[in-house]
Amino acid sequence: MGWKGRKGGISWQVALIAIALAIMSAALAAETIDRVLAVAGGQVIMLSDVTAALDLGLVSADGAADRVGAALSKLIDRSLVLVEANRYAPPEPTEEAVDRELAAVRGRFPDAAAFQAVLRRSGLTEAQVRVTLRENLRIRAYIAQRFTGAEDEARRTTLIDEWIAGLRQRSDVVNLYATAR
Repeated sequence: MGWKGRKGGISWQVALIAIALAIMSAALAAETIDRVLAVAGGQVIMLSDVTAALDLGLVSADGAADRVGAALSKLIDRSLVLVEANRYAPPEPTEEAVDRELAAVRGRFPDAAAFQAVLRRSGLTEAQVRVTLRENLRIRAYIAQRFTGAEDEARRTTLIDEWIAGLRQRSDVVNLYATAR
């Protein structure tokens, strides 16, 4: 039949208002799937990245009241250190070393199903976790090579912390999480 004027049925203004309300209600009901928390070393760090790192035990919140903020800070540092490690190309870890790291991650879960559930929830594959673990091993090798002359562990930790603070100062780090709070 088509649209009719005011006398013959619903006016076009009422129809437009109904459509606008439907669109607005759909937008209000929309669920936030993910959000960008930071960009560091050219790497975008999403909320899902932080959640996955915490869930898989790749980083810890160290008892912080703000678990996301604490883990994000570690992932920012990791991104900056990875850029440095990639510049100086430490030796590639062996597949056996990556396998051991993956076994340690799996060992944090009561069974394989719990591990797979975290992967599904995070949207990660085991191959992606292996890439992250390989990068972590490369970072460790680079840091061990760079800070090999430190007298004791406390001094070594201090030197590494100062070095990372310097990386943060020299790098373009955009922390949207810190500015949003």
